[in-house]
Amino acid sequence: MVPDAEPRTAKGADRVAARQQEIAALEAVEQRLLWLSASMVDHANRVRPNPSGMKVGGHQASSASMTSIMTALWFHALRPQDRVSVKPHASPVLHAVNYLLGELDESYLTTLRTFGGLQSYPSRSKDPDPVDYSTGSVGIGATAPLWGALARRFVEARFGGAGTGRQYSLLGDAELDEGAIWEAVQDPMVPRLGEAVWVVDLNRQSLDRVVPGIAAERLQGMFAAAGWQVITLKYGYLLEKLFTRPGGDSLRARIDAMGNPEYQRLLRCAPERLRERLPGTGSTAAPIAGLIATLDDAELTSALRNLGGHDIHALTDAFDSVDDTRPTVIFAYTIKGRGLPVEGHPQNHSSLLTGDQMTALAERLGTDPVRPWARFPEGSPEASLCTRTAERLRRPAHPLTSPPAVPADLGRPAPRGTGTTQQALGRVLLDLTRRAPEAAEAIVTVSPDVSSSTNLGGWLNKVGVWSPVDVPDWFADDSETILHWRERPTGQHMELGIAETNLAGLLGELGATWSRWGRPLLPIGVVYDPFVNRALEPWSFGMYAGGQSILVGTPSGVTLAPEGGAHQSVTTPSLGIEQPGCVAYEPAFAIDTEWCLLSALGNLGRPDGSSAYLRLSTRPVDQSAAAVPTDPAARERRRRQAVAGAYRLRQHERPVVTIAAMGALVPEALAAADRLAALGHGADVVCVTSADLLFRALLARRGQSDGPAWILDQVFPAERATPLVTVVDGHPHTLAFLGTIRNTPVTTLGVTRFGQSGSIEDVYRHHGIDTDSVVTAALDLVG
Repeated sequence: MVPDAEPRTAKGADRVAARQQEIAALEAVEQRLLWLSASMVDHANRVRPNPSGMKVGGHQASSASMTSIMTALWFHALRPQDRVSVKPHASPVLHAVNYLLGELDESYLTTLRTFGGLQSYPSRSKDPDPVDYSTGSVGIGATAPLWGALARRFVEARFGGAGTGRQYSLLGDAELDEGAIWEAVQDPMVPRLGEAVWVVDLNRQSLDRVVPGIAAERLQGMFAAAGWQVITLKYGYLLEKLFTRPGGDSLRARIDAMGNPEYQRLLRCAPERLRERLPGTGSTAAPIAGLIATLDDAELTSALRNLGGHDIHALTDAFDSVDDTRPTVIFAYTIKGRGLPVEGHPQNHSSLLTGDQMTALAERLGTDPVRPWARFPEGSPEASLCTRTAERLRRPAHPLTSPPAVPADLGRPAPRGTGTTQQALGRVLLDLTRRAPEAAEAIVTVSPDVSSSTNLGGWLNKVGVWSPVDVPDWFADDSETILHWRERPTGQHMELGIAETNLAGLLGELGATWSRWGRPLLPIGVVYDPFVNRALEPWSFGMYAGGQSILVGTPSGVTLAPEGGAHQSVTTPSLGIEQPGCVAYEPAFAIDTEWCLLSALGNLGRPDGSSAYLRLSTRPVDQSAAAVPTDPAARERRRRQAVAGAYRLRQHERPVVTIAAMGALVPEALAAADRLAALGHGADVVCVTSADLLFRALLARRGQSDGPAWILDQVFPAERATPLVTVVDGHPHTLAFLGTIRNTPVTTLGVTRFGQSGSIEDVYRHHGIDTDSVVTAALDLVG
């Protein structure tokens, strides 16, 4: 029913009156959100002292295009079980919403983009008010609710307590240029997510210009082809009513055919100029001119701006019509800067209102620039709406459940014969199901369609694949089938498509269930190590938002010799040092992998927890070379050192050089030590399991950070300080800092070029990380 449709009954009249009252209150809230968001940015840039003179920013125009959408969502459609990801540049509107709902103290409204204040973009971990999803990395925040929906479903199916609820994404149309968006939309798991609702702020502007052809129809078709419900809000009720009048069909056709730049230019025209330009030319010009001649100037300018994304009637109706059986996308046509003097201007993205413009805005919106943060008067319909909304959206607390205890050591004898660290991953997971079943129950693994090639096959056969419903396994009776694909709600492995960005996004949300629903999980994602770089942005953003998980990169390095340079990772070891929020390990032996993985699992799912990155290898290594002590106390000492970052693998009576090696290159270090000894040069060998933790220990010893530093004295004691050769299957600077522990001369060996196919011997020799190269570097150091 249109707003002013004639009611047929008294009851119908009451409904219409109630609806009109609701719309009036919503529109008043919308105007107040526009003012508050603009004022926060204005205070940050024009009022607050800025001694450095550095630009502050804050995106008044981008916020203005979202106020209608966020008003309709929060104050009409949202429920306490729902979650919302807000586009980064609309963060002032989110804070304004929280302020009106009593979730943010007034003192914070003057702290936008200050240290310890309101963050530039919504942040779950850093903002003082409720934020459901951290955003800021374009495309990642928009897709996060999809993975949040999967994480919620997983928790609810296996443990209960997560309930239901829609997952909303509010995103700008420019975000649809990001590949992460389409990788997520096309993932085979996503069409099942009926709780996913995306609202696209279709303002047709980028940072610097009006986008000539936004191709909305093509975008709508792409979502529809992926199985989404598509709702388009192009025009509001005012324009739709105008289209029904004589000349209305011509006006609709004219606007529909109009390019974005021309439409935006009309928004900047004075009424008399608008009457000249809007009719255009041709046969439709006269009917359009006749139609708009019946409108006064205010009606004409209002009609042109009456797009669906700014019409509260259209927006609330759209939210009410969402089909929860499949994902939904709402394309809401908007005007960037709507309601501000800069609306529709091609360069309004970073523009800021002047003092005079803010004064004029306050007068138009009925606010007081002297008291910019005033709330609605007590007892007013708007204040009542805010109170009712706050009560409606109050969420129940989810007490935090402590994560299950993870043993530090499974107690099995150190493996003999040859083995790989990648194989150890699957073995440890299976061992946990027998030796620590409560911990194993909390584990969920994720992989991008490479379960068998990353040694998760045994684990997958044991625990099954997660699915919201039971799915028949049509190969269960096939004797040649080794990997059994049993899909059921109790499964503990989640399989996405091959896009690593999706996997990392899901990891972040699985790792955040401890803070969302009080249910800690122990998520492990496995990808080819060369593709960790692709997964890094969403995984890093997940950690920034409080998600704790383990990312396993395997196989890794140029050790993956026959597969060639495209599958050989070089930078990942140093990324492990540089990435905040996680501990990086690169073990050499199966027993080290077990200890490091158990330690990483024990750090998940708690407020003081941490993520971890394990870089594993497919190179078979003689496991007896680990020389694990059989004495329980000595074994425990070795375990503590391995988990802390390094241990002394070989110790010579009179060392003249130390070789520090990490991961797959420890065999070359041991072989080099043997040859140096034959030449009369004693060499100690240090097995580095975590360059990351050693670097942290070094910072702690210097007083630059908190944390333990004891590992440095045990592994690099002053009395055994000698020139140092470091070798790693990755960039050599990864271990270069080790020379600063005792200020010893150091030669760093590693990979600095793209690789190529070949045998390990050929490839190692090509990069100068073979045994000969280690021996030569050591001889050069000892003179």
